[in-house]
Amino acid sequence: MALRTKVGLGLAVIGIALPLLPFVPDYWITLLNATGLASLVVIGLVLLTGVGGMTSFGQAAFCGFGAYATALLTTQMGLSPWLTLPVAITVTCSAAAVIGLLSVRLSGHYLPLGTLAWGISLYYLFGNLEVLGRHDGIPTVPPLSIGPWELYGDRTVYFIIWGLVLLAAVATLNLLDSRVGRALRALRGGVVAAEAFGVNTRRAKLVIFVYAALLAAVSGWAFAHIQRAVNPTPFGLNAGIEYLFMAVIGGVGHVWGAIVGAAAVVLLEDRLQIILPALFGHSGNYETIIFGCILVLLLQFARGGLWGLALRTMPWLEPPAQASARPATETEAPPLPRRTAPQRGTPLLDVQGLQKTFGGLTAVKDVSFEVAAGEIVGLIGPNGAGKSTTFNLISGILPPSAGSIHFNGRDISGLHPRDIARQGMARSFQHVKLLPEMTALENVMLGAHLRGAAGMVAAITRRDREEERRLRAEAERALIRCGLKDYMHVKAGTLPLGQSRIVEIARALCLDPLLILLDEPAAGLRHGEKQALATLLDGLRDDGVAVLLVEHDMDFVMNLVDRLVVMDFGAKIAEGSPDVVHTNPQVLEAYLGGIE
Repeated sequence: MALRTKVGLGLAVIGIALPLLPFVPDYWITLLNATGLASLVVIGLVLLTGVGGMTSFGQAAFCGFGAYATALLTTQMGLSPWLTLPVAITVTCSAAAVIGLLSVRLSGHYLPLGTLAWGISLYYLFGNLEVLGRHDGIPTVPPLSIGPWELYGDRTVYFIIWGLVLLAAVATLNLLDSRVGRALRALRGGVVAAEAFGVNTRRAKLVIFVYAALLAAVSGWAFAHIQRAVNPTPFGLNAGIEYLFMAVIGGVGHVWGAIVGAAAVVLLEDRLQIILPALFGHSGNYETIIFGCILVLLLQFARGGLWGLALRTMPWLEPPAQASARPATETEAPPLPRRTAPQRGTPLLDVQGLQKTFGGLTAVKDVSFEVAAGEIVGLIGPNGAGKSTTFNLISGILPPSAGSIHFNGRDISGLHPRDIARQGMARSFQHVKLLPEMTALENVMLGAHLRGAAGMVAAITRRDREEERRLRAEAERALIRCGLKDYMHVKAGTLPLGQSRIVEIARALCLDPLLILLDEPAAGLRHGEKQALATLLDGLRDDGVAVLLVEHDMDFVMNLVDRLVVMDFGAKIAEGSPDVVHTNPQVLEAYLGGIE
């Protein structure tokens, strides 16, 4: 049995035994219960902030929704607390969906400012509504009960609280280790690459936002029945900031770090509130100063938080790389269905009169060309010629100002990147866009996002395992084909530039594309690696896959492509076979400035 498993089982046994031991003070159990309630909220924040990259100061308000919903239903309608749990979750998630539709559209510093605004607004709403008891709140909330037994004591509710925490942690880990989870984790690396492979990033952000609110609602629901009263104070801005503080201290990118951070803040705050007034001779919020100093030190020396620090000193705590823990083979999982490719030589991409202007600058001027199935076309030109802009127009990252783009017989001009990807167009990027904390295999699996269908519920309940095996097998085959078998389980952030570019090509292959756009794929590759890349692209051509590539290595391009399209100052200046183009006077003028 692995050491990590033994430690986990040991901690589980200790956790179960604590409230059963008579010599453990009741006060300790009370603190552990407070830690558990906070952990539920912070697990959601880990997903929202650490995974999704969205900073929120308003999670305490969602606790308030859950607490007030159950308090109203139990005190005024006499419902059982257990029956009010789904209602509290529904009310909170509905409110989160409405707020999230507005909030997730914000970026940069506007998002945390927005969460501050609605967090404060909801706090004052709770305190001013007559039906909620204004600032006095709702007293005499009934306790949780099982049959005739009412669960009053801290030792009794301990099992309920920590059962909910364990359930939330396992559900979140399951979610992250799935097709949906990879889409959520892709948000951290920016939306461009994720959208290019079919991820609806706006919906993914909203999913995270609502999921984090759901966990906060469960915490608020339990809090109401344990405290037996609800008022606005625990759901204000200070509590929201403290939850975020717990996430950062524990390790905002780690689920188990949420529990560590919640425990550290709750337990340390309790001790400091006793020790510091005794040292200074009078009471005050001195613990806030201490926490501020701790936060500064962590951000300077351990940005991964306490859990990240523990992983650095005790690496055996880290679980195997999620989706790539067990390599798949073709015999393990059958291949995914493949799209029907057009006959080789059939016109596939038709660009006519393409133009893009940025204010008074015209970056692309009336560019027209075609790419047929099973053809490799090079798009070349000096730096600043407009090649990458043309790529972005074709793949939907930028909308064209004029002209048309037809792909496989369909007009895709101005379509969203994920809709274009769904038609069978994949791409790599001039500046590599891999997720550094994910393995090469997981990055490539992201390319097969549109080839899976399992949703969030299937991921949490692990009913997506067969589909995951097939997606993993497909990604493994793509990496093997690209010559990266030995790098599957290496984190992408540690790969050299050349290998990172090949991983991007493998990710594009996982989409099962009809056309691949490659933006400087040979940049950073050694001579042998370039030869291997040329062999790979030749094989794709033989399979009927079309390739449109931007490349500055003329030796590589001239020996590979069927045709060349040459651009200069945003306009097409030549098109034809390599033999014809390399003697074209306009091309020589563009590259060499003219010759005798």
